[in-house]
Amino acid sequence: MPTHLDASATPSSHRPRLLLVDDEPRVLASLQEMLKGSGYAITTADSGTAALACLAEMRFDLVLLDLLMMDVDGHQVMDFINQQDTKADVIVVSGTVGIESAIGALKRGAHDYLRKPFSREELLRTVDNALRQRDLQQINRRMVAALALSEKKYRYLVDASPDMIYMLGHEGRFTYVNDRACQMLGYEREELLGQHYTALLHAEDHERALYVFNERRVGERASRDVELRVTCRAGPTHTHDAADTSVITISLNAIGMHREKRDPHTPTYVGTYGIARDVSARKRAEAVIHHQAYHDILTDLPNRVLFKDRLGLAMLQARRKHTELAVMFIDLDRFKLVNDTLGHGHGDKLLQQVALRLKDCLRKGDTLARQGGDEFTIVLPDLRSRDDARVVADKFIERLQQPFDLSGNEVHISASIGVAIYPEHGESIDELLRNADIAMYRVKDLGKNGHAFYDPSMHDALHQNVALEQHLRRALERNELEMYYQPQIDAASGRIIGAEALMRWNHPVRGLIMPGEFLPFAEESGLIVPISEWMIDTLCRDMAHWGTDGADPLTLSLNLSPHYLDHSKFFETMRNALQRYDIGPGRIAVEITENICIRNPQYAIEQLKKLGQLGVSVAIDDFGTGYSSLAYLHRFPIHTIKIDQSFVQQISDEDGHYPVVLAIISISRGLNLDLVAEGVETEVQARYLRAHGCSTMQGFLFHRPMPLGGFVNVLNS
Repeated sequence: MPTHLDASATPSSHRPRLLLVDDEPRVLASLQEMLKGSGYAITTADSGTAALACLAEMRFDLVLLDLLMMDVDGHQVMDFINQQDTKADVIVVSGTVGIESAIGALKRGAHDYLRKPFSREELLRTVDNALRQRDLQQINRRMVAALALSEKKYRYLVDASPDMIYMLGHEGRFTYVNDRACQMLGYEREELLGQHYTALLHAEDHERALYVFNERRVGERASRDVELRVTCRAGPTHTHDAADTSVITISLNAIGMHREKRDPHTPTYVGTYGIARDVSARKRAEAVIHHQAYHDILTDLPNRVLFKDRLGLAMLQARRKHTELAVMFIDLDRFKLVNDTLGHGHGDKLLQQVALRLKDCLRKGDTLARQGGDEFTIVLPDLRSRDDARVVADKFIERLQQPFDLSGNEVHISASIGVAIYPEHGESIDELLRNADIAMYRVKDLGKNGHAFYDPSMHDALHQNVALEQHLRRALERNELEMYYQPQIDAASGRIIGAEALMRWNHPVRGLIMPGEFLPFAEESGLIVPISEWMIDTLCRDMAHWGTDGADPLTLSLNLSPHYLDHSKFFETMRNALQRYDIGPGRIAVEITENICIRNPQYAIEQLKKLGQLGVSVAIDDFGTGYSSLAYLHRFPIHTIKIDQSFVQQISDEDGHYPVVLAIISISRGLNLDLVAEGVETEVQARYLRAHGCSTMQGFLFHRPMPLGGFVNVLNS
C-alpha cells in the first residue's frame, strides 16, 4: 500500500520526488527516517505491486528499490520502468543477493547499488549523486535537442556534455573531440586531433573495436553500448596498466556519417560520430559485487558457494586421475566463550587470525573456506594417502593451540576437525560435507581438540542421538522424568541437613538415563526451559509432601542451567511454585555454575539478587572448575560454594597436602560462605575435609541419589 510523506515544507515543484520500495516494514521505515528532513517528496510502497501502482499513477525522479520481494521482485519493477519510459532512475537497496541478480539490476539501468546495512550519510550521498547525475543527464538531453538551433550552441553543449563525444574521418583519425574527451583521456585536444583511434585502444581490444569504434553503419544496425578498454595518461581515478598510462572502460555508441551523392541509395562514407561514457566505476562495483558474492566479508575466504564449486571441480579431477581428496570440517572449541567474555568485535578478530593460521598450513592448490560462525571447511586435492590429511590436521591443531593476542588479551582455543575422504566416504559434495561434519561432532563428543576420519559407525551414533532428542521431547508428556535426591550430611553428627535434587530419565527402552547424557540435547534444542520448569514444580511438590509427613525442615538445592536463568520467566516460575505449594523460600537453594559469572556478569547479579529478595539462597556448584572472577564472586549474592568432586577425589592421604581444596575452604571462610564437599566416597576424604573445616558433605560414602520414596524412608528412619 503506497503512502506519501512530505520531507519538508519546501514547495513540491522544486523538490525531487522519491519512491521507496521494500516489503520489510522496518527497513522501509528506516529508509524513510534516514531521508526525513532532506527536502524530498517521499512516497513509500510496501510491495512490488504497490510500486507498480505508484509508477503508473505519478512520475518520480528516483526509486530506491529492494530486489528480493515476495510478490513482484525488483527486476520486474525495473522492467516496468524501462517499458513505460517513466524516466525514473533506480538505486538498488538490498542485502545479500546472488551475483546474477545484482548484475541483472545494473544491466537494467540501475544507477547505483546500496548494500545493507548502510549509514545515513552513505544513503544521502548516493541519493544526492543520483539526483545530480540525473540533473546532468537532463541538461545533456536539453543540450542535444538544441544542437540544430545553432552551431555555436552545438559546440557549447557538446563540450559541456558529461560524456566523451568525438568524430572520426573516413581513415579512422580524430577530427573532433569535446572537452570531456580531453579530460577523460588526459590529453590536450591538439594531441588527439589527427591521431588514429587504435592508438588509444587497449591492445587486447583492437580486433573487437575494428567495426565498432570506426562505425560505418546507421540506424538500428549501429553500435550501441559496446564496452571497450582505452589507455590514457595515468590519473588518480584510473586503473594503472603501465608506468605512465592507465586503463579505463568506456561504453560506446557510434554511428556512421555519410554524404549523399546524386544517387541517394549510394551515400559516401565520410566518418564516424560517437559518444563514450566512462563506466570504470560501474565495472569496479560489479567486480566488488562478484567478489562479495563468492567470498566471506570478514575473512575474505571463499564462502560456501565458491567452496562447493571448487570441491566439485576437485572431485571431477580426482575421478579422472583416479586419486583421492580430503574434505575437512573445522569447528572452533570455546569460541562462544570468547564472544561472551570479550565481545563480538574480538570474536571477529579471532576468526580473522584463525583464517590466517589455517592458510599458512595449506598448499597452493588447497581451498580454505568459511562456512559461517566459527566453522571452516577445507578441500585437499591430490592426496597420496590419507596420512597427508592427517598431517595437515595435526598442523592445524598445533597452530591453533598457540595463544592469540586480541588487543592485549591472550586467548587460547582449540578445534575439532572431521575428515571425509573421496570417494570412500561419499561421491557427492553434500555427502562428503555431511560425513566430515559427523566426524567433527564425534571429536566434540570425545572431548574436543582433535581430529577424526569419518566411519559409518559414526552415522549410526548420530541417528541414535537424533532419536534420543526426539524421545526427550515426548518424555515430559509421558511423565518419564523423575527427581532423585542425594542427602547432604553434617559429618560431625551424621544428621541429614539438606539434599540435592538430581533429575533422571526413565527411558521406556534404555532404562535409567543420567542427565549428563540428555541435558546437552535439552540445552541445544531449547527444551531446557520446560524441563527446568518441571524440575522447579516437582521439587516444590515433593517438599510439600515431606511437610505433611512431619519431616524436619530441610534445605533442598536444585541445579539450574545458565540458559534457563537467562530466561525472563524463571523468577516468576520459582515464585509461583513456592506460592502454589506453600513452601518457604528459605528452604530452597538454587545451584549455578561458575560460568554464569562470565556470560553476562551484571545481568547475572541482577537475576540472583531477585532470588535473594524472594528468600531463595544461591550456591556455586563445581567451584574451582570454571572461569569466574573473584571480584565478581564477591559481588554475587551467594550463600554457599560446593567443592567439585574432581578435587575431592584427589584426596588419598589423610596427612597429604591438597592446595586447591585448602584454597576453596579459605575462600569460603574469607567470604563468610557455607561450604559443601561433593563426591565424598572414602573415610580418608571425609576426615581430611572435616579436619580442615568442611563439615557438610554429600557422596556415596553416605548416600547415593535415590527416588522420592527411598529418600522419605531415609528421613523417617
